[in-house]
Amino acid sequence: MAATGQDGDDVDHYEILRLPSGAEGAALTVEQIEKAYRTQSRLRHPDKRPDDPNATADFQTLASSYKLLRDEPLRRQFDARLRGRREAAARAAATGVRRRRAVSDLEERERAFAAGGGPYVDPDELARREDKRKAADIDRELSELKARKSSRISGSASTSAHGDKKGGSTENGVKTDKGKYLKVSWEGGADYYTAAKLEEIFKQFGKVEDIVIKTKKSRNRGSAIVVMASKEAAKTALKNHSVYNVFLVPLMVAPVEESGPAFATPPSEPPRAINIDGTGFVDMEASVFRKLQEAHKRKQCG
Repeated sequence: MAATGQDGDDVDHYEILRLPSGAEGAALTVEQIEKAYRTQSRLRHPDKRPDDPNATADFQTLASSYKLLRDEPLRRQFDARLRGRREAAARAAATGVRRRRAVSDLEERERAFAAGGGPYVDPDELARREDKRKAADIDRELSELKARKSSRISGSASTSAHGDKKGGSTENGVKTDKGKYLKVSWEGGADYYTAAKLEEIFKQFGKVEDIVIKTKKSRNRGSAIVVMASKEAAKTALKNHSVYNVFLVPLMVAPVEESGPAFATPPSEPPRAINIDGTGFVDMEASVFRKLQEAHKRKQCG
């Protein structure tokens, strides 16, 4: 069980082998990991600790961590989870700093009012202003993220003047090969998977061209579209369902349906809701394909 990392999501298998963790741990070679295991197994063998009641359990944990770190796919997944933990901790720390700053500001205003140095401001009003400021910060970050996504899509979009007879669809010269697109969804925390974590998972099946995370409307459910570099890579990802079940939050992966033209939904219409494996999912592929078309048009006009 420990070899999959499911029996304790907070376990750091590098630390179990007394190795550096994080980016430094991810850069270690298999030979370095094997050397550390041999050293620790000699030092922590139960025969050398007859008076320690936890010696056997500790040795089993050591062997399980070593087994996981020797398995390259499982190690990549574990490294991705470690990065996710660090990112979540950094976000929590940043949120704590902003909250403390807001509280400090509120206390300062209350002191100023008590001293007669300023007008009274209702605490609820201050809280609303702070919420509004946070919403503006989130909107700005989303706009920056969308701009980066548009830039990546513009750089990777393939075009064809006469269409594609073998698959996908074209409109105004923009080719959209749906065979490379995968719908990914999960339940158990909308922000559990980032684009970086998904790329780490899917690149074991082939090159990943792009990942678009759906705007979160539910705290529990998350979804994304993963664009593989080829149909073969997408098919390989679809065949390996067992890989997605080893995570604490399992992934559901399905192909993008070949239904109608890629840009059938007018730009003025909102995305329509569909379901994948029983979970709510927004039909984002039309939006992604439309972005490809717009990027190509801008390139032609430029």
